[in-house]
Amino acid sequence: MAHTWDIVVVGAGHAGCEAAAAAARLGARVAVVTLRLDHLGCLSCNPAIGGLAKGQLVRELDALGGLIARVTDETTIHFRRLNTRKGLAVRSSRAQVDLERYPRAMSRTLADLEGLDLVEGEVAGLVVEGGRIAGVRLADDTVLRAPAVVLTTGTFLGGLLHCGDERRRGGRIGDRAAHRLSRELRDLGLRLGRLKTGTTPRVRAGSVRWEALQEQPGIEGHFSFRPPRTRLPQRPCYRAATNPETHALVRADLHRAPMFSGAIRGTGPRYCPSIEDKVVRFPDRERHVLFLEPEGLDSDRIYVAGLSTSLPRETQEAVLRSIVGLEHAEVLQHGYAVEYDFADPRDLGPGLEHREVPGLFLAGQVNGTSGYEEAAAQGFVAGVSAARQEPFVLRRDQAYVGVLVDDLVTRGVGGEPYRMFTSRAEHRLLLREDNADVRLVPTGRSLGLVEDADMAAFEARQEAAARGRQALSQPIHPSAETLARLDQHGLGTLKKPITAEELLRRPAASYTVLSAAFGLPALAPEVALVVENEVKYAGYLKRERSRVAEARRLAGVSLDTIDFSAVPGLSTEVQQRLVAARPRDLGAAGRLPGVTPAAVTLLATWLIKERCAAP
Repeated sequence: MAHTWDIVVVGAGHAGCEAAAAAARLGARVAVVTLRLDHLGCLSCNPAIGGLAKGQLVRELDALGGLIARVTDETTIHFRRLNTRKGLAVRSSRAQVDLERYPRAMSRTLADLEGLDLVEGEVAGLVVEGGRIAGVRLADDTVLRAPAVVLTTGTFLGGLLHCGDERRRGGRIGDRAAHRLSRELRDLGLRLGRLKTGTTPRVRAGSVRWEALQEQPGIEGHFSFRPPRTRLPQRPCYRAATNPETHALVRADLHRAPMFSGAIRGTGPRYCPSIEDKVVRFPDRERHVLFLEPEGLDSDRIYVAGLSTSLPRETQEAVLRSIVGLEHAEVLQHGYAVEYDFADPRDLGPGLEHREVPGLFLAGQVNGTSGYEEAAAQGFVAGVSAARQEPFVLRRDQAYVGVLVDDLVTRGVGGEPYRMFTSRAEHRLLLREDNADVRLVPTGRSLGLVEDADMAAFEARQEAAARGRQALSQPIHPSAETLARLDQHGLGTLKKPITAEELLRRPAASYTVLSAAFGLPALAPEVALVVENEVKYAGYLKRERSRVAEARRLAGVSLDTIDFSAVPGLSTEVQQRLVAARPRDLGAAGRLPGVTPAAVTLLATWLIKERCAAP
């Protein structure tokens, strides 16, 4: 095997797989180094992809030419749509995947790529020559040379596993951690911090009293804009709940929980708390909802979502058996916490390249994020940036991927693992799941990552949508036949002629119903949904696009050469924040914590005066 590549990717989780695949498909020679080749694409925690805002990330990556959506569709065993009773901007999809089939499918996908080599080994250090990256050094002193390195170390960087009083090195159960690399990164000058995440117990399916639980059936659905040819058999999930007895058991052993005993220094995710956190933070809550989710078609393991814990093993078993339906639960794997090092993402540029170490890119949990989807998105950005040797940047009004990266490099993670939410996207009505292809397929095509067949399918969808929009100008007259059809479909009545578009704006109307009732061109469900949403939310979308135009105007004002101390009226605190972050434009400055709209106005006013005064 050659020892020289264009890019070395360290780690083969979701970030590493997306980075390697994108770079290889762009023509780079790529080496992926992982501790265990049989764990490539492994799902360390819940075997689920998507969720609130995360579903948007998955669809966006698919539109750009990424892997995660298609591998997910190939291995889905339960599919759901979330927030369907809420506004369009916050609806997302989620898929439960087969824990064993998913990594196998990802491995096959990578194996088919030309120019991509897989290397089993531990990266113990980075090779830096002349102030920039020149490769990596393995634990056996083998050097893999490359002018670009993408670090996607997940929870393995300085990883420690905690379960009650037990403590041992590891990045996840059954895998060792990378402690030498962590020390070398500190020596290199990277700013490292400490975070914590955790996982739940797994129980044997045959020990669960299913009849006492509420079944949660799935629906037909998929993430990719190219639907899978076949679908695996589907499995239901079930709802359960904790109770006062459960909470009493947790409280009684809090002194043995690593997060409360002081054994863990890292901060855990606020929005995915352990059961210990829930009981302490919400003392008046009598129950917390849990979800029992199958880990695979051929597996007897059930993931107890919502019960993340690092309590002692015997306490975990008592807690489980206090829950209705789990009275005789047999634990196959106990929950545990993982404490690990992360690098401050504010030291990265918009393409996720480190500002002080050219050629070094970081992606995934090493940047302080949580979740497979956030990791995959960063991996894609880093891989494309490394392969093209220039930052690949998506705007905040263009994609959740753009929001994610901009948040990280501008604001950082705020002392706790970063998780994507729809509330983080100020233009979320524009960044919907249904229009991800409209927003991003042209970008993926320009990169060279959207294949001919996928581009042709996208163009066909666009043409069909155009036909549908044109057909909505059709007039509908209040004849007896029309009134009968309206009544049949629950669309109300009609007193004067209107267009089909006006009728579609009625709450009970849908494009599919109008097509059946009035002969509009039949459209595929996903195309009909886009057309329908554009009509129903036209006023909101127009207002949002106006806001985007204003945001772009601000974003176009460069701050690269500004001396913040020379701007009159800026507080010392704001000056310090601006100097530390070095935002590239007014838009980025306004998103910094502590930089108020008034401060942005002062900056804009000062820049205008300076330009007017310039000869």
